[in-house]
Amino acid sequence: MALHPQTRKKPAGKRLFFMATCICDAFFDDAARAAVEVLEYLGCEVVFPEGQTCCGQPAFNSGDWKASRKVMRHTMEVFKGEEPVVAPSGSCAAMLTHGAPLEFEEEEDLGKVQDLAGRSWELSDYIVNGLGITEWKGRFPHKIAFHRSCHSRGSGSAEAATQLFSSIEGLEITEFGEMDQCCGFGGTFSVGFPNISAAMGRLKIEHVTATKPDYLVSGDMGCLLHLGGMIDKEDSQSLPRLHLAQVLRDSLKNGGLL
Repeated sequence: MALHPQTRKKPAGKRLFFMATCICDAFFDDAARAAVEVLEYLGCEVVFPEGQTCCGQPAFNSGDWKASRKVMRHTMEVFKGEEPVVAPSGSCAAMLTHGAPLEFEEEEDLGKVQDLAGRSWELSDYIVNGLGITEWKGRFPHKIAFHRSCHSRGSGSAEAATQLFSSIEGLEITEFGEMDQCCGFGGTFSVGFPNISAAMGRLKIEHVTATKPDYLVSGDMGCLLHLGGMIDKEDSQSLPRLHLAQVLRDSLKNGGLL
């Protein structure tokens, strides 16, 4: 289970560090851009540390904790301070709040890791549980299927995103079968067990597409990358995908607020 938001430090102000994530950098640059626009709309001062790299999760998931700890020590140095660290990714946030404390349990710098864990947030979790914003203005006249990723379990992320979506004018959240089921990606799991991963992905896609949504939405870009690739390759009718930050940003634009 990831660190519950109630155990984290409430932000003292609106200055924050933004972790853009590797997948944003490689594939989802507009998701990062949307997240920054949303945070700045809320009056936040968004600081982007130039030296940031990876959170260390790929090595952590592969069992190479020594390599993962090396990456995490760099991350701790880059994001040192008192400011909250906000990532538009349930996966990266879970690594900071849960994975890193596990791999540092017997390390002398565990205290530094725990400090970073206590300051780290996924985007929607930060907006609702950190800043206390429970309603979102704007308009988004579309039907969405919201995928709740495995890495957001144990945090307030999925509930926070749903709460924000529910207050947007015109937005309809569709219910689909096995909503809490994994998409099958699992990072390196999809490499080590491709057949199982693909089967899980197809099952998820079948449930999602049965409800005929306008968009598939998630707070985890790894899930969107995995499911989107399968949809584009195997499905006769493609389904557009959006990161939750893009939905929040576009709803503000549609409502003339941004």
